[in-house]
Amino acid sequence: MRRHSTIVLVGGLLVGVVSFTVIRPDVTPPTARAMTPVTTVTSVALPSKVETTITSSIVTSTTAAPVTSLVIQGVGDVNFDPLYITEFADAGYEIAFAGIDGLFHEDDLTVINLECPPTDVGTQLDKDYSFRCDPAALPIAASAGIDVANLANNHGQDRGVEGMLDAVANLSAAGIAPVGVGSDAAEANAPALFDIGGRTVAVLGMGGVVPGDSWLATEDGPGMADGDDIGVMTAAVARAAEIADVVVVTIHWGRELVVEPDEGDRARAEAMVEAGADVIFGHHPHRLGELAFVDGAPVFWTLGNFVWPKLSIEGATTAVARVVIEPTGEITACLLPAFIESSGQPVLTGDRRCEGEL
Repeated sequence: MRRHSTIVLVGGLLVGVVSFTVIRPDVTPPTARAMTPVTTVTSVALPSKVETTITSSIVTSTTAAPVTSLVIQGVGDVNFDPLYITEFADAGYEIAFAGIDGLFHEDDLTVINLECPPTDVGTQLDKDYSFRCDPAALPIAASAGIDVANLANNHGQDRGVEGMLDAVANLSAAGIAPVGVGSDAAEANAPALFDIGGRTVAVLGMGGVVPGDSWLATEDGPGMADGDDIGVMTAAVARAAEIADVVVVTIHWGRELVVEPDEGDRARAEAMVEAGADVIFGHHPHRLGELAFVDGAPVFWTLGNFVWPKLSIEGATTAVARVVIEPTGEITACLLPAFIESSGQPVLTGDRRCEGEL
């Protein structure tokens, strides 16, 4: 896919949004939501009060169906462990999405990084931080508009392989497409696909924060997709690019509390873009970072926390990444600012649209 980018900066910072799609080989995709065309363009406000607008053009392959506007949103780390966010016990999981007031129903696709396996089986690993999502939260997440969940992270196997595979089944049953893990490497590296508005979008999940080699999927063993090995990563991206018009990678990488990517992750981003990635969502540092463009492709180094305990001002500062792809191929991208007002409850603090949306 050829990209032509026009970038407008304010304050010297780049901020943006992403595009995604969903289908696993063994999962029937949720029905794509209809989108009301937006003819105005919105502002991009970082919580630091810096405003940035980014637009770019993508020339997509010809499809039989008419191409319509595509809106995709993504967030960082989400956790539904009631022992970690104790507010869920009294207030219910609905508080996780009450503060965004239906925002995820105003797009075509919403992607999250799920920082815990939603399962009731398996044995909890003995780690400093070991999480288990309550499967009862999944229908609530799906009804709030969540479509895709990445499990390729350092907590996806906190209940062992048995819990991870059960989590895949539970997400699928709830209508949320799991990415980044599977019964073998082929399944872990398979994209979730969606046909939306005349375009096929592929979403790949990868994990570059690996507790041990045993967590990685192999040719005949379960685990997570490798987010460190550039050869493995680019091969997965290239395969997805062969069958999709837009390729999105959601990847757990970086270092905790550090928003600047290291040289290794910069090299991985460049290689994935060269292989066909059009958007990269990053997470793990538990801090909100900036957006960079790599050869015209938006790369979000770290989206920070989203459904998470309120532990500090820096950790509670977050955003919803939003991208709009017009039929012409023009992209408007931004971060919609939000703040975790109380543990487990992010609240939008600014506009619901990007500046420049048509």
